[in-house]
Amino acid sequence: MTPFIIVALSTDGYIARDSSAPSTVWTSKEDKKRFVEITKRARVVVMGQNTWKTFGGRALKDRLNIIYSLERLPDMAPEVEITSKPPADLIAELASRGFTEVAICGGSQIYTMFMQAGVVKRLYLTIEPVLFGDGIRLFKAPLDYKLKLIDDQKTEGGTRLVEYEVI
Repeated sequence: MTPFIIVALSTDGYIARDSSAPSTVWTSKEDKKRFVEITKRARVVVMGQNTWKTFGGRALKDRLNIIYSLERLPDMAPEVEITSKPPADLIAELASRGFTEVAICGGSQIYTMFMQAGVVKRLYLTIEPVLFGDGIRLFKAPLDYKLKLIDDQKTEGGTRLVEYEVI
């Protein structure tokens, strides 16, 4: 089982300006294409309730959508699954259901929770050539992990598509 984080960052390390704006309005077409390809390959996406709302509150097609929430929101489609399980328990359950990859899609609280649980194996980072100066950081707590660079590509527009393995 390979749980991975997939995220777009400003060059100064923020995943969003604030929690009210859609999380991907500032990202490149290359980031959006990469997100769709990688998450469809994984077949399952996990995100927090706030991130769910920034995706327009709709299920991402061709993927099992799992939302961390204590209750189902009124506008959630019936096929969306709700959970509050610890990350390791959720990953074990998904493995028993035949999934081999899990895309952790945000936000920072969810990214932090999965990293602290020690279940994340890869990070797919899109680093966009923008500066926010302030905003929502990738992680909400100190972490101490070493990473191995697997891939690093640069697009014509200056976007970096980076893949790391968590050691």
